[in-house]
Amino acid sequence: MSPPVAPPGWSRWLVPPAALSVHLSIGQAYAWSVFKPPLESALGLSGTQSALPFQLGIVMLGLSAAFGGTLVERNGPRWAMTVALLCFSSGFLLSALGASLEQYWLIVLGYGFVGGIGLGIGYISPVSTLIKWFPDRPGMATGIAIMGFGGGALIASPWSAQMLESFGSDSSGIALAFLVHGLSYAVFMLLGVLLVRVPRSEKPVESGPSVFAGPQVSAKQALRTPQFWLLWIVLCMNVTAGIGILEKAAPMITDFFADTSTPVSLTAAAGFVALLSAANMAGRIGWSSTSDLIGRKNIYRVYLGVGALMYALIALFGDASKPLFVLCALVILSFYGGGFATVPAYLKDLFGTYQVGAIHGRLLTAWSTAGVLGPLIVNWIADRQEEAGRHGASLYGLSFVIMIGLLVVGFVANELVRPVDPRHHVPDPKEAAHVERQQSESA
Repeated sequence: MSPPVAPPGWSRWLVPPAALSVHLSIGQAYAWSVFKPPLESALGLSGTQSALPFQLGIVMLGLSAAFGGTLVERNGPRWAMTVALLCFSSGFLLSALGASLEQYWLIVLGYGFVGGIGLGIGYISPVSTLIKWFPDRPGMATGIAIMGFGGGALIASPWSAQMLESFGSDSSGIALAFLVHGLSYAVFMLLGVLLVRVPRSEKPVESGPSVFAGPQVSAKQALRTPQFWLLWIVLCMNVTAGIGILEKAAPMITDFFADTSTPVSLTAAAGFVALLSAANMAGRIGWSSTSDLIGRKNIYRVYLGVGALMYALIALFGDASKPLFVLCALVILSFYGGGFATVPAYLKDLFGTYQVGAIHGRLLTAWSTAGVLGPLIVNWIADRQEEAGRHGASLYGLSFVIMIGLLVVGFVANELVRPVDPRHHVPDPKEAAHVERQQSESA
């Protein structure tokens, strides 16, 4: 499938909605927790078992983005979005079959493995195209798209809950909900497949810079630079800190105020989770757009430095003030989302646009690592503290200290980032891209 070239007069503002249609769909992953209690009840699963599809999905997201990034660059956004549509929707259809037959392994295979591939390819599918359309504002452009991934749960969570209420929360009801998800997301993602276009030339904006302006580095060479691995550490530390709160948000706020005169109800805890999702989404567009004004290195100084301060405030004073706890958590989650949305533009600044999608895909292995590391730190320490007889806010004190340390490590790594040495640059990226296309067509 050759990349569709925009006809004369095509508006670049049609490309972000195409990207959003994919990201809003795959952002359903953040709403997986809605299905956990029904699955546990219907199939007799433990909490750890019911988390397997989500965990495998995040792991596959990073792996498929890493290994499929070069294919996405070579074949273009329409091919990538088509693959994402087929995998993500097929994952739901396999899960529907698994729920109907009460075969949980099919749900893990469908949602986690097959759907996870769709997550990874879909996540990186519009990145390089958006940067080529918006060389003047890459942070804003990628922020608009990646905002959808953070906000997908705001749509999917109540929608899924309503379907389970209407269809029932037994295995047949879950199967029907999965089926509706698979078919609906296929239609919605198809809009992006049909709408996406690549620019006709290297300079889609007359007054803007060339697509190949500045240093250009191939994905293979990027892995040989210290800048890539420093950014890997930066992203991993930022994501670990954010997901540590996000994964355990409802029980965390309940525990923090359980021993006070004003405990948090289950309804209020659910509202807190919704607020965190909104902060996650807002941070993706707000902070990434800000990075276009103050620079990528400076915005990560904010994410990591201020993030460490927010964790310190929660650890010291969080159980004494609900507004303080909620405000600090919202700021941390906005930095979590902003970090995801800003990193493609940071990569573009360092490595150019030549193979930025493939480089971004490889960098997302940091997300896979953090997706395991963050919840493991918070849950394992909380379990050990509870076994030792502690309760309330004391369950999380040590894990918050560790998060502060990880954010400091990320801050130092960001400070060490320097421009890429010219020996890693591609001499003529335009010619290299042309040769690569010819090789692809003849293969």
